[in-house]
Amino acid sequence: MLGRTDSGRRLLVVLIVFVLGAGALVTRLGYWQVGQRDQLVASARRQIFSQTTVPSRRGQIFDRSGTVVLAASVTRDRLIVSAEHMSDADKAQLTSFLTTQLGLDEAGAAAIQTKLDTGRPYLILASDLLPEQSQAIEAAAADAGIGGLTFESDSARSYPQVGGGPNSTLAAQLIGFVNHDGQGQYGVEQYYNDLLAGQPKVVEADKDANGKPMPETERTVEPGVPGEDIRLTIDAGLQLEIEQEVMAARIANGAASVSAVVLDPWTGEVYAEATYPSYDANDYAAIANDDPARFMDPVVSSVYEPGSVFKMLTVIAGLEQGTTSMTTVYNDTGHLKLAGNTRIGDADGRAMGKMQLQDAIAYSRNVVAAKVALGLAPTTRAASAILHEVWTRLGFGSPTGIDVSGETRGLVSDPSITTWNQIDLANGAFGQGVAVTQIQLAAAYAAMVNGGLLVHPHVVAGLGGQDVTPKPPTQVLDPSLSPELAALMQHVLASPWYVDLSQVPGYWVGGKTGTAQVWDSVHHRWAFNLYNFSCIGFIGRTTGHPDLVVAVRIDQARPGRNALGQLILAVPSSALFRRVATDAETTPGLLPVLAPVEPTAPAAER
Repeated sequence: MLGRTDSGRRLLVVLIVFVLGAGALVTRLGYWQVGQRDQLVASARRQIFSQTTVPSRRGQIFDRSGTVVLAASVTRDRLIVSAEHMSDADKAQLTSFLTTQLGLDEAGAAAIQTKLDTGRPYLILASDLLPEQSQAIEAAAADAGIGGLTFESDSARSYPQVGGGPNSTLAAQLIGFVNHDGQGQYGVEQYYNDLLAGQPKVVEADKDANGKPMPETERTVEPGVPGEDIRLTIDAGLQLEIEQEVMAARIANGAASVSAVVLDPWTGEVYAEATYPSYDANDYAAIANDDPARFMDPVVSSVYEPGSVFKMLTVIAGLEQGTTSMTTVYNDTGHLKLAGNTRIGDADGRAMGKMQLQDAIAYSRNVVAAKVALGLAPTTRAASAILHEVWTRLGFGSPTGIDVSGETRGLVSDPSITTWNQIDLANGAFGQGVAVTQIQLAAAYAAMVNGGLLVHPHVVAGLGGQDVTPKPPTQVLDPSLSPELAALMQHVLASPWYVDLSQVPGYWVGGKTGTAQVWDSVHHRWAFNLYNFSCIGFIGRTTGHPDLVVAVRIDQARPGRNALGQLILAVPSSALFRRVATDAETTPGLLPVLAPVEPTAPAAER
């Protein structure tokens, strides 16, 4: 007799297998229906519907007046034909027609003919056509009995204002450009890209049997948000003048480049900011192939050893510590021996003997600046910490926060991390061994003369019709120092070395120049007779109230020398400072009107 096969244990195993299998199926079904719902729905919609993203109108960029357009989005057309079924006679006729309409030379006509000979169904025969050009070509084609021409419209970025130099647009390095993908590159265009671009419009349409969208079924899924317009702090007229000034100085001096920036020392507004060489933002692709480094804005993105303009910071450290004063007498020995068998010297290598600090700064004596720095504290370590703290307090080693892309923080060695030797402290006292940007120098000098307020430079005054509230300045110096520092700068530019080059009759002017050797990174030595020249200062209509701070830089120029060993340029930095300051100070409507001075009543006769 056969045994039974309906074992309870076996039935239990079978039941468990079925339960596990059913559970796995339910879990998998739940995964697709719940977890992958959105993906499945999207996949199904793609088979039925077509979705297109349409970029919104990009915001325009204006100068500070709100009337001069510096950047705008415009419509450009492409001329499209299908050569798939064209006869040779039709191709020849179309080539001749477009040669006349587009004003092509022989090479251009040959290029059209070559494209048509491919017989492809989709050919772009011309691009960047203005709408009126497209209309004229379309009308002429109809008159000539030529059919099959179609036009596709696209949005392009245009920079309509001509710059101060050849083949350039106004404020190109400050503004930047928009690439073919619609993305802002460099400058304001990149920094404010999201605001300028807005949100794209999303359009959906049903597909026909061939998978092509049907226009009559088109509907808007997302309406999009137009880009915001931007109003800069830049004055277009002044910007053009400054671009012409830096171009002229660059050519005259044979420099690698020349830059200038004009800053409001009270608000941080940048009124003009220019460098030559510049570029044409409408033809950025050509620059990208030949010299892409030109896209960078040297005022915010390029660091350099500033030289003697840094002596003002050494003076500040000494005044704050009480270790020096403007009338303290120093012995300028021409050279100074330091620990470690090192030494520093004045640029001309000559001793000028005993002189007051204010005169030593006016004559830019390195030895005196080094003595001030070494005398800040009993030890080199303590003196280094004091000088470094003044640098960082005035913004060096940190970005200013200016609202353009690509700002760099500079290179400032921290003595608490890497110990400074005496030679490091001495070199730092006159601006060697540190790398800064021009915009940092402008902001720091503004703090020296505006009551000790470190302003935040900015180039945008309004967004979408609303004024931008600038970030409040930071108190970094005792306000009582400003009159003394301004008087020192006035004394510097009134000295015999600069008075004929820097003075602006009828205005209160002061500043400091700087000259620094250029390091040859290839041969690891100072380049022969190659220097960076700077002049940073202020100009005002009334004594005691600076209207503007101006910072100029002449990059990598080879000067001549006079009998005294002084470096000679065709356009010295002090002269360029005067030109830029004069242009800015006399720009109509740029500065607030001064309150009238009340006449003083004559004294009564006795």
